[in-house]
This record gives sequence, structure tokens and C-alpha cells, in this order.
Amino acid sequence: MYGPHAPLLMYAARAAEARGARVERITWDPPRQADRGINSWVLDRVTPVLDQVTRSSPRTVAVMMGKSLGTHAAVLAAERGLPAIWITPLLTTAEVAQALRSATAPFLLVGGTEDRHWDGALAAELSPHVLEVRGADHDMHVPGPLSESAKVLGRVATAVEDFLSRIVWPEAA
Repeated sequence: MYGPHAPLLMYAARAAEARGARVERITWDPPRQADRGINSWVLDRVTPVLDQVTRSSPRTVAVMMGKSLGTHAAVLAAERGLPAIWITPLLTTAEVAQALRSATAPFLLVGGTEDRHWDGALAAELSPHVLEVRGADHDMHVPGPLSESAKVLGRVATAVEDFLSRIVWPEAA
């Protein structure tokens, strides 16, 4: 429901592109029964794209990025040792949490304290790279004027840029 051209993912992609990355955007219409087989449904859509990217550029560092439903692809990042950026990850979903626990490459987790899928204590346990926004919901919106949510978008963009520059591609900084 939150595609790659929506602000959180769009700015994350732009941050990668500014560092010379080629971005492959995946769009989808999720099935109505979101809980049944959703993990394999996401993997069926992400795996071919990731295979194509890694085949066409085998010496390039691939970085996975996803929001919410897309974090089911964390298992691919873990299996392939890829760094990742997960925005509003589904930390309360067993498959996602397990995939993140098994990851060997660094990853950034971004979430809000008012998101029912976020677990701040678990996020801090899983990664040293965490942006937790007090009061933010699953869309990373906070109460009050829209300008406050725009500030959150800026914080997320900065966290993504910092992670890419310091952790993923430090030589490009």
C-alpha cells in the first residue's frame, strides 16, 4: 500500500542514488488476506529482482530497502549477507524478527513508538543502527501539525544518508 514513490522510500532511494547506486523499485498490490502466506508472497516478488541485480553486478554491494510488508524480505538480506534499511519493520511478526536475528550484515531499523508493529527494545537488541521516533505511527506520522511529520521525514532521510555513508559505502562519502 506504501509504494516506492511515497516519501519515506523515495528519499531512501534518492540517498542511495546520490551515492552512485542503481535502484530497482518493486511495486505490488498485496493480497487481501495479509496474514496467510504473506512471507512467501513477498519473497516471490523480491527474489527474482534481487537475483537479477546480483547477477548483473556481482561485485557491487547490494543494499535492500523496504517498508512494512517489504520487511518480509529481510530473510533474503540475511541469507545473502546484504546490508539493509528497514522502515517500520514488522518486528512483531515472527518471520521478520527471526530473519533480522540471523542477519550478519549491518541494517538500519526505523520505527515509531506508536506503531503496533514496532518493538523498541527488540530493535535495540537486533541492531546498533536504530532510529526510533517518539509518537510516530506506522506511517511515521506524529500528532500535531503536518510540519511535525515532515520533520520526522527529514530525520528518517538523515538516518538513511548517515547509514549509507558511514556503514555501507564509507568510501563514497
